Amino acid sequence: MTKHVAVLMGGWSNERPVSLKSGRECSDALTRAGYQVTDIDVGRDIANVLMNLKPDAVFNALHGPFGESGMIQGLLELLQIPYSHSGVLASALAMDKHQAKIVMKAAGVPVTDHVIVPRGEAARAHVMATPYVIKPIADGSSFGVHIVPQGANRPPQEILREDWNSGDDVMVERFIPGRELTCAVMGDVALGVTEIVTDLSFYNYEAKYAEGGSVHIVPAQISSKIYDKVQKMSLAAHAALGCRGVTRSDFRFNDAAGEDGELVCLEINTQPGMTQTSLVPEQAAHAGHTFEELVSWMVEDASCNR
Repeated sequence: MTKHVAVLMGGWSNERPVSLKSGRECSDALTRAGYQVTDIDVGRDIANVLMNLKPDAVFNALHGPFGESGMIQGLLELLQIPYSHSGVLASALAMDKHQAKIVMKAAGVPVTDHVIVPRGEAARAHVMATPYVIKPIADGSSFGVHIVPQGANRPPQEILREDWNSGDDVMVERFIPGRELTCAVMGDVALGVTEIVTDLSFYNYEAKYAEGGSVHIVPAQISSKIYDKVQKMSLAAHAALGCRGVTRSDFRFNDAAGEDGELVCLEINTQPGMTQTSLVPEQAAHAGHTFEELVSWMVEDASCNR
């Protein structure tokens, strides 16, 4: 009997456009792989929709709050529908960058120094020596991220805009110069390490999704020692937060800091982008998995209570 998979996408977070693109591409790939697929643009009535549909499994292609913060995962647990990616606690922890860094640091994964302050305080005066980064505590796709350069006279005033919808508190963390590295974990295996190169100020929303915004180099052209370290740290972060399925951990590597440089984990993503040109599918392809094989594995890995 053909397995019926509901692909959740869209929703109402800042990352809705990204989610729709990920969802449609995953849906098409699952259809090619032989699954019966129903696409769902998620609204507030999602519980009723799923209860009526009764799918065998859910492929969660949502991004941002609600979709990857443990909320939809909790609903799927209540409905007892097996779902892809991480469970309730791991999703909630990873979405909260402050809590995730506490857990990762306790597990021996180096992270950046940071403080949590009200955004009004962060906008009034520097709360940390420049250069530093201001970002929302729980958001994705680099929404609301500002790099405050060395010698800046004042913090960015954009964080006081009326359309800011990423919470009253912000994370202020030390800026790490250098190279942008990322590594996906698939089950209990670390995939390849990618270096992300962009001509923009940093790997922001435009660099992630605009045509030609960035170049992905996989495998990253770094020493075998650092390559292995990134993979081990990705596995450690994945395990420490209790993640399952596929995750992607992002790093900064300052190769000018000492003999081995400084490598820190910025965050772990439990719902990474899943278009065919996204980082995780590229790394999976480098490991010999087609896009159809990757999304099929994620469906077969779907579960509850794990």
